[in-house]
Amino acid sequence: MFAFLFAALMTATPSASAPAPAPAWRTPFENDPAHNTTATHAECVAYYQKLAAAYPGHISLREAGPTDCGLPLHEVVLSADGDTDPVHLRALHRPVLFIQNGIHPGEPEGIDASMMLARDLVQQPRLGKLLAGVTVVIVPIYNVGGALNRNSTTRANQNGPASYGFRGNARNFDLNRDYVKQDSRNARSFAALFQKWQPEVFVETHTSNGADYQYTMTLIPTQHSKLAPALGAYLQKEMLPALYHGMDQKKWPMTPYVDFNGETPESGMQAFLESPRYSTGYAALFHTIGFMPETHMLKAFGPRVQATYDLLLTMLETVQRQAPALLAARAGALAAQATQTTFPLAWALDDKPSETVQFRGYEAGHRPSEVSGQPRLYYDRARPYTRPVPYTNTAHATATAGAPTAYLIPQAWGEVVDNLRRNGVRLERLAQDVTVPAETYYVEDFQTVPRAYEGHYLHSQVRLRPVQGPVACRAGDYVARVAQPAARYLVETLEPRATDSFFAWGFFDSILQQKEHYSDYVFEDLAADLLRRDPALRQQLEAARQADAQLAASGPAQLEWVYQHSAYYEPTHNRYPVARWLGQGSLPTKE
Repeated sequence: MFAFLFAALMTATPSASAPAPAPAWRTPFENDPAHNTTATHAECVAYYQKLAAAYPGHISLREAGPTDCGLPLHEVVLSADGDTDPVHLRALHRPVLFIQNGIHPGEPEGIDASMMLARDLVQQPRLGKLLAGVTVVIVPIYNVGGALNRNSTTRANQNGPASYGFRGNARNFDLNRDYVKQDSRNARSFAALFQKWQPEVFVETHTSNGADYQYTMTLIPTQHSKLAPALGAYLQKEMLPALYHGMDQKKWPMTPYVDFNGETPESGMQAFLESPRYSTGYAALFHTIGFMPETHMLKAFGPRVQATYDLLLTMLETVQRQAPALLAARAGALAAQATQTTFPLAWALDDKPSETVQFRGYEAGHRPSEVSGQPRLYYDRARPYTRPVPYTNTAHATATAGAPTAYLIPQAWGEVVDNLRRNGVRLERLAQDVTVPAETYYVEDFQTVPRAYEGHYLHSQVRLRPVQGPVACRAGDYVARVAQPAARYLVETLEPRATDSFFAWGFFDSILQQKEHYSDYVFEDLAADLLRRDPALRQQLEAARQADAQLAASGPAQLEWVYQHSAYYEPTHNRYPVARWLGQGSLPTKE
């Protein structure tokens, strides 16, 4: 489907649509003749403060919560009439375009491009008209701590700017892995801001690593297969073609993000399959279309900033022009969710390519390394090519779960409750102690990474044993009904087999440790008495011996088997504490 999108010439020239700004309004990037400077955090905030003071009817700057470094997150709002009330603006049916910059402050193009775009929207009447139909929200720099940790070397493969921030935040978290677990204050402040605005479109600006090719701008959209059908179809058939066409018109031909199967792109490109730990995966849980623009790290910083500016402008133009279709598609997604009974928990890309991209790359080859003498890959910019490359851009669910009527969450798990609330989940509390029929899970097996990943030992390949029976709940425990707008977030965080569930991130690890056991010589007599009084248990042990030679050969293993099948074995070991209420009985709740 992308074949028609690459007809423009490859000449990467800045858009000539905007007049040069007055000297008083130039950004640090524009004031550098070499265009190799990115604004510091202080310069960025001061610039927005100046804009907000000069144009209060169109732009505002507010603090939007704490970050890990001690400085606040900021929120910039641009609207035609200065209205900054999200509830009122939603009632006017104005879509929200939410732009977030500096999650990785070493990839700073969006920081500078957004400063320039905000200025042009309030100073140029032609561009300002776009705000009549769209509200723009900008986070100037998300990773404030990383922006303060400025250097010139940590982006070893990147061509400028002269200095920039660091990928890790003040606690060394990569914030683009923190959208679900929300360990950082940055992520918690972002979640509150995202839920306040509930944007139709979310854009987070980045710079790539990887292969060499002709493009300055590449694009990661939300994986369309993971969206509700109405929203996925709109993205593929209307929004993406408009974005590619708009960038062609501005002389910035784009390609899908260059991720590939083999050594070089022509081996076959594949879509980035984002889970909810990433920004676009998180946004999709709330039926928001997400984008990660990735400029090419080997292009000069000046063209990268200008390409980002033009893509953000193209996004705004497209959202403004397609607002009715966008709003209708999102409404259709929410309506479909209201009757959804099965939810996907994990995804994989299809085995076969779904389309072809006319890719503009450089021929690759191998030559001896001057470091090791071994063959090394290189790209020859003197030998550009354009050729069809297979592109895998569809995905399928690899695990699903039927939705319960509600999840029952013991009040002991306060961190989980706080995350749910922060992300827009409506919770009720039980008014009294109650025992209801429900389904619980026992964790039978799982795999854990051998080294810490973003502050956690991430679990995967979770195998569960569901058990139905009475579940005792206490007054004050939480009820999260699935029939609500945040249903996808709720299911994908509370179902343990989901890729980025709270269980996967270790929020419930304390249930995996047994708290009581026995002394062998004492329990020997108790076990023997159990087997004498329970012939059925003895028959089960004999059958287990017959089926398992290792068990049959080990006295301690057989004693452990009896213990685990007796009343002495603690029932909470490996029992997932969140129960699934399937609608039987009644839940006396209060808000």
